[in-house]
Amino acid sequence: METGALYDLAAQQNIPVLSFPLPQTGSMSVMDEAGACFIGMDAAVLDGTTQERVHLSHELGHCLTGSFYNRYAPRDSRQRHENRADKWAITALIPVDDLDDAVAQGCTEVWDLADRFGVTEDFIKKAVCYYVHGNVATELYF
Repeated sequence: METGALYDLAAQQNIPVLSFPLPQTGSMSVMDEAGACFIGMDAAVLDGTTQERVHLSHELGHCLTGSFYNRYAPRDSRQRHENRADKWAITALIPVDDLDDAVAQGCTEVWDLADRFGVTEDFIKKAVCYYVHGNVATELYF
């Protein structure tokens, strides 16, 4: 899914994407008490490149899967919600058949796959882990 399609999806789902200073994280999504979602993106990631696609898809993953937590949530609960958002983003940006085709065509280096799909190297590692191992625990495999 291209960046423009991600913004279109956000608009279709009535999820405003706002420019908001978030220097520590680059982006954030929140759901209000009425169930409405909002995405904030730091100017540093609103550059039309891989960072913007990865951040926006991840935040859409939170909104579309309802994967939210508060600052008091235990670490394992937070990670579960982060993983759910990542998995949504992976399937949106890198369908498994497209990844298989890329590898079959000889595109096997992490940097090469990241370039091909317009994502970061960290994100492509998560995608490979997800499709090969069923999880996004890159620290176990890379």
